Amino acid sequence: MSSSRYTLDSLTTNPVDRSVTRLLYISTARYSAEWNSVLHTHPCAEVFLITGGAGHLRTAEQTMPIGTNDVIIVNSNIEHTEVSSETSPLEYIVMGVDGLEAISSDAHDEETGNGCSVIHFQSDGEQFLFYLRCLLTEIENKHPGYETVCQDLLEVVLLLLMRHSQFTVTFVPAARKSSKECAIARRYIENHFKESLTLDDLAAAAHVSKYYLVHSFTREYGTSPINYLLSCRIQESMYLLSETRLSLSQISGMLGFSSPSYFSQSFRRIQGMSPIAYRKKCRDEESL
Repeated sequence: MSSSRYTLDSLTTNPVDRSVTRLLYISTARYSAEWNSVLHTHPCAEVFLITGGAGHLRTAEQTMPIGTNDVIIVNSNIEHTEVSSETSPLEYIVMGVDGLEAISSDAHDEETGNGCSVIHFQSDGEQFLFYLRCLLTEIENKHPGYETVCQDLLEVVLLLLMRHSQFTVTFVPAARKSSKECAIARRYIENHFKESLTLDDLAAAAHVSKYYLVHSFTREYGTSPINYLLSCRIQESMYLLSETRLSLSQISGMLGFSSPSYFSQSFRRIQGMSPIAYRKKCRDEESL
């Protein structure tokens, strides 16, 4: 008779800090005609496993190809969207993870961007898929203790990713966690900046007082909600000035400015030139 005995090292430190990292949700998605590939953000990190098809992960700064067995990690409040191939519909499982701030690595099978990573697995995709399916089963059935099982399975998935790709996870202390209310207000601005928004409207959308929102938003993003709203409008006006023949009055009305003069003043303050001068500059550059 032969046997083997292994003992656990009680001094080993768990690299995943479960006092900080928490699973918020897990869901599945498959490309369809209703798929909305619009840049958006989340107040938590997202971890995707591509289970089928192909496409691209798009951020505000770059586009990266994704396909079956790829794992994507997007940090909180990073603008991103998934764009599916028309001929090979994208499918994935995604987890929302609170407290997961950043992933960095020098592994050769990864692509990294500003706040996101794509890990191209050549093998072992089935192992990750197994644990994610276990997570889905637990959260669907909600048997007694399922929250603990889900948290344990999250740790297994993160540890396997760290093992395979050698990336480093940075956990967010409670004092530095991104504000959910700020992320809601920011997304609301990005989706409704052409409307006549007020600070009261933004505070109502985020379900906080406007005084709390101004303080938290400014601390979170380095600018006030109203200034961020203004910057979104000016960015859109730059496109309209360079690509259309709409008048300043028309652009001002389309983008929610109270008057053409206020639009011109705001544009000059942010861009350092008048809207008319900017339009002329764009046309001069096109004629070169």
